[in-house]
Amino acid sequence: MKITLVHPAGFNFVPGQPDFSVLANRMAPIGILQLASWLDMHGHTSALHDCLGPYAPKSIEENAEIVLATQPDMVGFSATTSGFMDAVEMSAIIKARRPDIKIVFGNVHVSSIGAPILEHFPEIDYLVIGEGEGALLDLANGVALATIDNLVFRDGERIVSNPRRQRIRNLDELPFPAWEKLAGFPHAYHLPLFAYAKRHGATMITSRGCPYTCSFCDRTVFERLYNTNSAQYVYDHMKHLRDKFGVYHVNFYDDLFTAQKKRVEELCDLLIEKPLGMQFNCAIRTGHTSDEMLARLKQAGALMVSMGIESADPAMMERHKAGVTLDAVKTTVEQIHNAGLRAKGLFIFGMPGETPDTIRSTSDFILSLELDEMNMTKFSPLHGAPIWDECAGNTTGEMVEDWRLMNCLNFVYKPAGFESREEMDALYNWHVKRFYDSKGYRRRFARRLWQHRWSLWHIIKHLPETIAAARYFSANKEELDRAKREFKLHPRQPVGLRPALSPELQADAIAAMSPVKVSRRVRSDGAEPQTLAPKLGKPLTAAGV
Repeated sequence: MKITLVHPAGFNFVPGQPDFSVLANRMAPIGILQLASWLDMHGHTSALHDCLGPYAPKSIEENAEIVLATQPDMVGFSATTSGFMDAVEMSAIIKARRPDIKIVFGNVHVSSIGAPILEHFPEIDYLVIGEGEGALLDLANGVALATIDNLVFRDGERIVSNPRRQRIRNLDELPFPAWEKLAGFPHAYHLPLFAYAKRHGATMITSRGCPYTCSFCDRTVFERLYNTNSAQYVYDHMKHLRDKFGVYHVNFYDDLFTAQKKRVEELCDLLIEKPLGMQFNCAIRTGHTSDEMLARLKQAGALMVSMGIESADPAMMERHKAGVTLDAVKTTVEQIHNAGLRAKGLFIFGMPGETPDTIRSTSDFILSLELDEMNMTKFSPLHGAPIWDECAGNTTGEMVEDWRLMNCLNFVYKPAGFESREEMDALYNWHVKRFYDSKGYRRRFARRLWQHRWSLWHIIKHLPETIAAARYFSANKEELDRAKREFKLHPRQPVGLRPALSPELQADAIAAMSPVKVSRRVRSDGAEPQTLAPKLGKPLTAAGV
């Protein structure tokens, strides 16, 4: 079968501003690259199209034409929440031209909502819930729909949700992603600016799942089971990227790269004993990293490590990221710097409980840490996150459920502690300017000017876009506020769909509302397929959704 896999562009900006997301970071769509190589390995023919790629046109219609030109039998869309409506519009065009093409959707948005998606979008034939390799291969092989676990499909007027399938236990069985099919890779893709010293760069994901439960994270794709590639597989993959594509820096995009310390030690040993001349960035867990591990990471080629801190308010941290304390954060940053590594802090602004005072305290704390880099995300509730019901229920704030705006660049949720989203935007902009204008950051940046030469060169090559991006903090405030107010909901987007969680993830949602967080492992669900009659606003309990 010929399968074309698509990464829709989606909405990557705020109303009234240009889309400059790819100026700062053009990340390869790892999910469809992995699925493409998997399908090829099993005898099918795959093509892929990245609508955020360097050569992709801007319009939905033009991108749909590119997909149709591949003459597929089936088209698979990997769509985030903000990209979902783009994918729907492309699907409608494809179906109008070629009704025989089967359309399948996957990724976190459909995994968290499940069957109601098919009720509202007739151009979609199938949903793949959770891990995609097994179900997509079964579809390509023509397996009977009723027997394909992880699949949601129509059976006449009924919508059927099959059970969840066993997760892939040995990730080393997966082939390397099909990097060779990505037009413009690696020279036209790049990592976040000033986060690398060598080029070219690539992103790798070497694990699936996360052993922790944070209130804001969606766990519906990989649930709570944490699996990893072996150290040897990771090393071989890095070597493949270097030898075949000239990649010399890797961003490990794992939720938590260092969760299995033995694996990290083994990988560091390989990189030290047989150096590849490559550098990498990865994420660590605050308070769970030793001086020895950091020293080994540095010796193996690590440039920067990041930590999810989220807030400097103790009550916010206890509620949303239990187990992380401010003292532990300070100690970990000191350990990172003592090892000769860069430290990056990851923060979220606007979760339930946030107030102007908590964000000012967080800003003060960030500046006190002397971080080398910082990323503050605007909180976007996710359907499959434990905290979704609280946000969507407007009990502790006010939410605008516009999927296109749920891209971490817009305040779709306003906590009760703020008078307006304009107030939140003003505080956000104040903090960002404060951090990057601080003497400490400027001093650290100046010391690394030569290391940053490839990022500076990238900016020079894209100077007009850079100037447009810089206007984000100086554009006419009244005009921007009006553009946001007048931004209309997509006419086809439903509102009020409830996430359909497995029993284990429902328990996580309950635990997230409690001051005591309980760690669990996900069991496999052996339930039989169930027929649904989904209704708006009601929870779904079908197995595997």
